[in-house]
Amino acid sequence: MPSLSEADRCSLLQLARHAVVEAVVHERLPEKIPVDGIFAERRGVFVTLHVNSRLRGCIGVVEPDEPLGEALVRCAASAAKSDPRFPPMQPPDLAGLQLEISLLSPIAPIGEDAIEIGRHGLLIRSGERRGILLPQVATEHRLDREQFLAETCKKAGLARDAWREQQTQIFGFTCEVIAEDAAQAAQ
Repeated sequence: MPSLSEADRCSLLQLARHAVVEAVVHERLPEKIPVDGIFAERRGVFVTLHVNSRLRGCIGVVEPDEPLGEALVRCAASAAKSDPRFPPMQPPDLAGLQLEISLLSPIAPIGEDAIEIGRHGLLIRSGERRGILLPQVATEHRLDREQFLAETCKKAGLARDAWREQQTQIFGFTCEVIAEDAAQAAQ
């Protein structure tokens, strides 16, 4: 997965921020969503929102069924208004907003020994249950490989050691993370 140009990175952040503002202030999605270049690609994407340096929402898609532009807008708006862990964002929250976009590589089966903390995100599936954690979660929480597997199982609503069971499938992926710096967030 080649690295994005600085122009593409800025365009993605601008679109995500616009989607959050439209959702929070006007209760709608942007009217115009770009459909060319990077925005036409089909990639998994997660949008993580922080307000005053505290997590405020994170929504994403793993298996894209729409162009990146549409998925990015939908995930950004949903992270702001529909993450069940947090109350919907309000207009005053926008002053402290910082965005982070994680573009996912295709997911693929991965063995326990191949998981690299900080490089791989995990998706664990067993029956109808599935859970996903981005690579940065393991780093931020200083998890080792087994703890990362256990936390992903927990996110799926499974027993923490379900990753050891034969019917449990473990998938890995990498991310290109695009984050606003403080100067971008203040604009």
